[in-house]
Amino acid sequence: MFEIERIVRTALEEDIGLGDITTEVTIAPGTVARAELVAKEDFTLAGIDVAARVFTMLDADVAFEKLLEDGQQIKRGDVLAWIKGSAAVLLQGERVALNLLQRMSGIATMTAAFVREVEGTGAVIVDTRKTVPGLRALDKYSVRMGGGRNHRIGLFDGVLIKENHVAAAGGVGVAIRRARQKLPHTLKIEIETRNFDEVGEALAAGADIIMLDNMSLDEMSEAVARIDKKALVEASGGVNLESVRGIAETGVDIISVGALTHSVRGADISMLFDS
Repeated sequence: MFEIERIVRTALEEDIGLGDITTEVTIAPGTVARAELVAKEDFTLAGIDVAARVFTMLDADVAFEKLLEDGQQIKRGDVLAWIKGSAAVLLQGERVALNLLQRMSGIATMTAAFVREVEGTGAVIVDTRKTVPGLRALDKYSVRMGGGRNHRIGLFDGVLIKENHVAAAGGVGVAIRRARQKLPHTLKIEIETRNFDEVGEALAAGADIIMLDNMSLDEMSEAVARIDKKALVEASGGVNLESVRGIAETGVDIISVGALTHSVRGADISMLFDS
């Protein structure tokens, strides 16, 4: 909840600044308005409560009636919510509310598309840390609303030994052994591998999760066979909707998709005043 408050407050301060000049010179004080949030295309909803908080942060007296819930499949023409209150407040919150709601719904929609592509394979779709700075909490929530799962939230809640860690540590095995000596038993160790030699080193050192970075389908299939369920297997690198099914069918357990949050297109949503 704290993260939502921070994000919304920062966004409103950025947009309104010292005041909404256009509204101040065109709208009579005390004018009350009613508006609706309308879907202009099909998508998966995420962020409706965040949109509500934009308006109520500006004015606690604004009435926001949500008609649909996060995670629902939305059809073009659906009304997501009704809003009633000061016309000035509605106008001041409009862009921020839509920016957040559109982005969050776009992430949920893309995630849902990836999840559908891997149905029946046993593979799960997860996100990455490739989020907009400052919006990670909302980005990762939106992935969950689309049916995906979250990878680590940040550097603080999981161990993922990547290429540069390996280079600085002096090798795959060295990095894993050092991590194992220092970590509590409650934390798993994941390591990024680029070839079969590194996969073998990771297995020998006892990695819990082995990431296959930018490997071909044939290489992934071979790596999965070599790992033979001694560790979870994650595929990463260049995953898209055209390739994800084939990746899932290699037998990997996890597929991480940076595009869920770094290449998302916002859902088309409008806020329309009653005439």
